[in-house]
Amino acid sequence: MPKQQSKQNYLYGAAILAAGVAITKILGAIYKIPLGNILGDEGYAHFMVAYSIFNVFLTLTTAGLPVALSRMISEAETLGKPMQMRRIFRVSMLVFAVIGLISALIMYLFPTELAVMMDEVEAAQSIWAISPAIFFVCLMAAYRGFAQGQSNMTPTTVSQVLEVLGKTVVGLVLAWYLTRIGKSLPVASGGAIFGVTAGSFLALVYMVIYNHRHYPPQVVADPDTPEKPGKIALTLLKIGIPITIGSSVISLINLVDAKLVLNRLQTAAGVSYFNAKNLYGIYGKAQTLSNLPGAFIVPLTISIIPAITALVVKGSHKEASRLSSASLRVAALVYMPMGVGLAVLSEPIMRVIYPTGNAAGPLLLALLGIGTLFVCLASMSTAVLQASRLELWPILSMLAGGAAKILVNYTLVGDPKVGIYGAPIGTLACYAVMCAMNALFLRFRPVEPVRVLPALWRAALSSAIMGAVAWGVYAGLSAVLGASWKATVLAVAAAVIAAAAVYLIAAVKTRAVTGDDLRLIPHGEKLAAWLHIA
Repeated sequence: MPKQQSKQNYLYGAAILAAGVAITKILGAIYKIPLGNILGDEGYAHFMVAYSIFNVFLTLTTAGLPVALSRMISEAETLGKPMQMRRIFRVSMLVFAVIGLISALIMYLFPTELAVMMDEVEAAQSIWAISPAIFFVCLMAAYRGFAQGQSNMTPTTVSQVLEVLGKTVVGLVLAWYLTRIGKSLPVASGGAIFGVTAGSFLALVYMVIYNHRHYPPQVVADPDTPEKPGKIALTLLKIGIPITIGSSVISLINLVDAKLVLNRLQTAAGVSYFNAKNLYGIYGKAQTLSNLPGAFIVPLTISIIPAITALVVKGSHKEASRLSSASLRVAALVYMPMGVGLAVLSEPIMRVIYPTGNAAGPLLLALLGIGTLFVCLASMSTAVLQASRLELWPILSMLAGGAAKILVNYTLVGDPKVGIYGAPIGTLACYAVMCAMNALFLRFRPVEPVRVLPALWRAALSSAIMGAVAWGVYAGLSAVLGASWKATVLAVAAAVIAAAAVYLIAAVKTRAVTGDDLRLIPHGEKLAAWLHIA
């Protein structure tokens, strides 16, 4: 594949996924923001604990294997082996189904034990309600990986939208209805999180129909000889297990973090059980907002893996290195301003969205917003390493980052002067360590090293300028309009619009974005000409 075409496919795929993410994030906000206000800080704590456990099982079952499947399909397609592609998919489907069923049964049969393990026994009903979603998501991941390996991001995008749509409608209706008829917060939280199960099933049905219509068995004139199922399964596990281990490290650390925060607040910081739940609930709400930029990095990481893998298979290592650098630059360009914006406008954002939330919310969001910068870069650099057949290396950075998070959280959350604020500081430390180590791995990798810092500093400078403007506009308008809810909404909106305009100008002037970058997207030539970028 020519240089221009390989990048173009990657960016087109990323654009399709990004459009889906934008829709799902809007729907997700419609789901989680009202949900946080319906359940309150305490009820949202039940929801977050159950969701943390769900995420661990989700990571164990779907973090590595879909990436491995995508890589294997991409390699087989590049080498022109359609029969190998079909067998890889069938074997993967069986592996995914078995793993998903086992995981779902564990959550379904032992919800109370898992909740007690987290020092949050009231989360048991939520754990039970979300358990079937694991099985549905595993099957869906196989379909998605098969399509993504062929650089087809459309079914993934549509299924994600359907998944969130089902979750939003079912979850909100159940949460509202159960609280309205006087059910307890644990029951209402269980109803809310059942929306995840309903949405996952809806998306799975769509993927089954799409695969049947667009990827039916075909008669091949000159069929290739596929590998034996056992060998394919071993290859899938050989690639997927290291990636799963690496990803699971962070999920397990986050699970330990949830237990550690609740425990240290009560045993060391002197916070009551009720107040600890409230603090963890507002922390979860701040996490929901800070996760928005991180979710938008997913389209790039999903699209970059088959694109780089195809180049590596062909031996085009220089082009793979260029594409890796471009992906890091684009990630920094898009996601740095999001994190900076959350940090500088954290106080009015929390006041507008969660007006009755705990007073700790704004500072928690500010710290998490800063951490978001490192989360996005860590995710992208990890994807580049995985696509380059170096999936073992990110495990080291994740282990080091996880250790830093536990150490910082244990120390700071237990300090009465710091308390809950130690949790986001631990997150920041975790991903900063990961970024530093991944940057070293990319710089000193055996074939065609990737320099990270040159791809970042222009975006960082543009984001800093944007952040200063955003804060200045908000502070100035607040002084004039006052501190009412409507005035705050207007001031935040004006600050965001001004910040976006300034960031665009700064990105062009600092050459954070180049004409070559713009020409790789639809109608990019016209945009480059309008912005006078050569």
